[in-house]
Amino acid sequence: MKSRLPFVFILMTLLIDAMGIGLILPVMPSLIGEVSGGNLADAALWGGVLTTSFAVMQFVCGPTIGGLSDRFGRRPVLLISMGVMALDYLVMALAGSIWLLLAGRIVGGITAATHSTAAAYIADISAPEKKSANFGLIGAAFGVGFILGPVMGGLLAEFGTRAPFYAAAALACANLTLGWLVLPETVTDRIRRPFRLSRANPFGALRAIGHLPALHAPMAVFALYEFAQVVYPATWAYFGTARFGWSPGMIGLNLAIFGISFAIMQGGLIRVILPWLGEWRTIAFGLTANILIFLMLAFIENGTWALILTPLTALGACVQPPLQGIMSRATPDNQQGELQGLLQSLRSLAMIAGPLAFTTIFFAATAPGSGIYMPGAVFLLSAGLMVVCGLILVASSQARARPAA
Repeated sequence: MKSRLPFVFILMTLLIDAMGIGLILPVMPSLIGEVSGGNLADAALWGGVLTTSFAVMQFVCGPTIGGLSDRFGRRPVLLISMGVMALDYLVMALAGSIWLLLAGRIVGGITAATHSTAAAYIADISAPEKKSANFGLIGAAFGVGFILGPVMGGLLAEFGTRAPFYAAAALACANLTLGWLVLPETVTDRIRRPFRLSRANPFGALRAIGHLPALHAPMAVFALYEFAQVVYPATWAYFGTARFGWSPGMIGLNLAIFGISFAIMQGGLIRVILPWLGEWRTIAFGLTANILIFLMLAFIENGTWALILTPLTALGACVQPPLQGIMSRATPDNQQGELQGLLQSLRSLAMIAGPLAFTTIFFAATAPGSGIYMPGAVFLLSAGLMVVCGLILVASSQARARPAA
């Protein structure tokens, strides 16, 4: 049991990262209106600023946090970040101005960038052949957090707009206590790497990692895959309303099914698929599933069939864990934090740029007077990106099969 407790702490850290976002969403419109004195439209505008600032800080700080963990160890970085996260939620619970909320979201984005350190810890403690399957648990933790966060936030909101923040702070404190008691250090002098500010940013990390040729193709696929998957959170509510006339309750149910299916795939089924197909074929299977599902969603007109199709979208979630496993094994032990920080930055960049791209396409395909009405057009872009990923993999496999000169 003792050997499992550090893993439990890591998964709880990832779960709290995911829950912390969803936990406060139900009260944000009311809370922003309360501290700013504006109307709902003003609250929506400020909500976008808060969300974007959170994602930008994750993009900027992912490699920094990962690099610090390569130098000073995973344990201090994770514990300090969890403590700061708890304090940040308390500050937001007591915030009396919109600027303090904005500061809280900026600090929250920095502390949530420890996703990279948590992933590096999993890489440290996993045998090479187990890395891909264990990385799947990261996605499972996020899937569960994606479901529990909004549900708990909505229930806690009955006790006031500040209650979800106090709950998030309590969760962070409880996890900090667990980590303090059970988390051993995995960074030894053998793999410890000096911290260099020139590499502790997305561009410096990309240059450093770029010297490892085996990472080029899987990292390109990872970046395109993450961008394509943003289509779900960015447009699903609008798509369901426009195409099927779904109510908010039905959209919430659909998203819950999506989250549960995603968690089952990455936390369980991936461990069956990987030994059967192997890593590269599992990635190819996931890309193919994504292409087919995106094409069906682009043209489907029956809401019942869309609901039935929702659990099958999780088949495409088997791409990410083997990609991370392949990249982790191709990276030296003293660069695991840097690698995971860079992947966190790519994921955050997708969350910054993706919503802008997909909502713009949705607007162009549904706006009155546009000449077309196709809410599913956004999925055609995602399907096209999956095709590009497949072509990159084919070219990469041919290069690996080519005998060295």
